[in-house]
Amino acid sequence: MKAPRVTLEQWRALQTVVDEGGFAQAAEVLHRSQSSVSYAIKRLEEQLGIPVLEIVGRKAVLTEAGHTLLQRSRNLTDQASLLENLAQQIEQGWEPEINLVADAAYPTERLANALKAFLAFSHGSRVQLREEVLSGVEEQLLAGNADLAISGLQITGYLAKELGSIEFIAVAHPEHALHQHQHLLSQDDLKSELQVVTRDSGARHPRDAGWLGAEQRWTVANLATAAELVASGLGFAWLPTHEIRHFMVDGRLKPLSLVQGGRRNHMMYLYVGQEKPQGPASKILADLISQHALQRPLTS
Repeated sequence: MKAPRVTLEQWRALQTVVDEGGFAQAAEVLHRSQSSVSYAIKRLEEQLGIPVLEIVGRKAVLTEAGHTLLQRSRNLTDQASLLENLAQQIEQGWEPEINLVADAAYPTERLANALKAFLAFSHGSRVQLREEVLSGVEEQLLAGNADLAISGLQITGYLAKELGSIEFIAVAHPEHALHQHQHLLSQDDLKSELQVVTRDSGARHPRDAGWLGAEQRWTVANLATAAELVASGLGFAWLPTHEIRHFMVDGRLKPLSLVQGGRRNHMMYLYVGQEKPQGPASKILADLISQHALQRPLTS
């Protein structure tokens, strides 16, 4: 790709001439001589090979091509200004990127609301969001790959901030054999049926959290897949209430009647990485995650 021949200063000169209504007015705003502004526009037209202004009476007005190029040029100079502002923010300690690692069980709605609110304060900082399951979050935090981490585990050596609890509920399709029993289900009843569990994404010490030792266990990579399988009539599982609400409404999933443990509440925690000092953008995002976690119960 060729290097651009027209400079940002030439585009700004054109914009100012149009905005201020003439060369003399533009020269005053730009603190330049009128002749230098006129020369900048002349050089711009020479380099583009087309006229962008034409004289009508005593006033310079945009040509048809000039109208099109002017709007595009505003986008260009705006982006350049944002880039310069970002460089200044980085110099002052503002992070260009935040790595956020979240447990897949944490409600996406909460994260979306927090990230949407963060956008207004981000100053160009990007967010890299990575989802992990169980110990996968812990591994990323310990490896220094997370500026912020949301986990349902208590991680040794890190201060945790509570984000409220998430409810998991034991469910199966209404026509599943477990719903045909005339008594409250015991652990022995469950062990004889297929259980669908979500794979721990950690590699070092993966956990079988929630598995009851069922004779048949199918393991899937994410909660959405687990919900779809169980809603199709395949096995039973403990799944987050917020993840399966629509399946409950349309009648494809029904809570199991257990002697105990049919509903489990798991506290979620927010951790700050220790690989480097926490920057201002990360602090703002952490505060927003906490605020949006407490707007209403996660079990609703």
